[in-house]
Formats: sequence, structure tokens, C-alpha cells
Amino acid sequence: MKVCSLSGPSGTGKSTSALMFAHKVGLEAIIDDGLLIVNGVKVAGISAKFEKNTITAVRRAIFSEDKHCEDVKKALDTYKVQSILLIGTSDKMTKKIAQRLDLGPIDTFYYVEDIRTQKEIQKARFVRGTQGKHVMPVPYRQVEQNFFKRLVQRGKEIFSPKREKIGETTIVRPDFQQEYIDIEKQVYVQLITFCCAQDAIVNKVEHVQFLMEEHVQTNITVQLIAPIDFLLLDKIRSMQEAVQQSFYLHFGFELDSINISIKAVAKKRK
Repeated sequence: MKVCSLSGPSGTGKSTSALMFAHKVGLEAIIDDGLLIVNGVKVAGISAKFEKNTITAVRRAIFSEDKHCEDVKKALDTYKVQSILLIGTSDKMTKKIAQRLDLGPIDTFYYVEDIRTQKEIQKARFVRGTQGKHVMPVPYRQVEQNFFKRLVQRGKEIFSPKREKIGETTIVRPDFQQEYIDIEKQVYVQLITFCCAQDAIVNKVEHVQFLMEEHVQTNITVQLIAPIDFLLLDKIRSMQEAVQQSFYLHFGFELDSINISIKAVAKKRK
């Protein structure tokens, strides 16, 4: 069997990218947080995200319980798995999983920095720290919702470059994820509004929309001060850069897009 490892700190987006990465390198199965996922579908195991605390979650993820371990080993044989990706927080953890499941030595070690950009990692960490959200690389219908009293929602469908569906994700907030900082959307709006209002060419910030989804963006409508000259495009770009720098300074990751619309031009600042 071909065995690969993917490791990185918690909250960096390993599970988010697992399905696409496994498909890219030709691995048919994934072990993630105690689950065996074959071709995008959970076929065995119990998720560590069902656990009540981090200690039991880690034990679940490394198959410390014999029955859990044996059930997954049996499924590996039943589905005749020939290639697999083991996901963990470190090489030590994935080696432990390989040992418990009798998979033999790991052939290749990958790291989250190999498959995600620094920008994506920073955003994933921010979402984990402020919303407590975890991603499971399994379909929504396969998640036992009673275990997630706080949140269970659909993630996204994962497609190959050829638009072949290779799986789905589900977003959850486990019981053990109790420490996170909840930031209201208005906080982001106020920061962006304040930053734009400081610009010398802005008479008034008419409206700011902030969208915190897979693509994090802001749409800003401003009223400018006359006169408008041929340097306007450069000035708008400078405003975008100022918003980006301020956002990164306060929240530790960059916006994916900053869209500025000009509604009107006034003779002087209000």
C-alpha cells in the first residue's frame, strides 16, 4: 500500500484541502480525525470531533481504542484500499496512526505549507480562532448532527480541474471547541469605514459591505472631494492598500478583494 502523510498545526486548513490534494496526487483514501474516507465518502470510523474534550479527541484521532482501530482496519481490507493519506498535526502523529492501523512505513511526508499558501493558512487560523469552525471532508448527510449542538452546516462541493465531483465538506463546531473570540461583522465594517474616511480624497463613506465567506471581500461606496484629476486611479489603489494594511494589522490576514465604487463628487469635505 502507498502511504502518505500530511501534517501541520491545528486550524491551518488541512481538512479543507485534503480531498483536492488526495485527488491531485492519486490517493484514493484519507484518514482524518478518526475517519476512513474512500473516494470522498466516509466508510468507517468515528470522528474525533464527536468527543467532549481535546484529550479524548486526540486519542480518537490516533485510534487508541482497539475496537475503533479494528473497524477501520477491516474497512481498509473490505474496500481494498491501495493508497492512503494520513492527516495529523505532526509526523509523529501520522506515524502513530500508520502503526496502529498496520499500514507499514510512510512513503512520503507532505506539510500544510506544501499545499496551501501562507495567505490561506493565516485566514484558516483566523476563522478557527474567531469562529471555532472545523471542516470535515465528508458529505453533510454523513455527519451525525446530534453531536453538534452549536453548529452543523454544509461546506462546499469539491471538484477536480475537469469539473468531476470528488467530494464534499461539512463545517462543524465540536463540543470541545469552547475557546474562540466572536467578532461581530460590524467591527470589520467600522474599521474599513474609519480607514477610508481618513483618506484626503474621501468626502464621505456612503456604504461598506463585508463578506466573510470562502472569498473574504469588502465592497466600499465613497463620495470623493473635487476636483478629480488623472491621478484618481493611483489614489484609489492607495486607498485599497491602506485598507489592506489596516485589516492585516488588526486581524492577521489579508482580504481577498477590496472593491471601491465612487457614488458622487462633492466640492468640499463634510
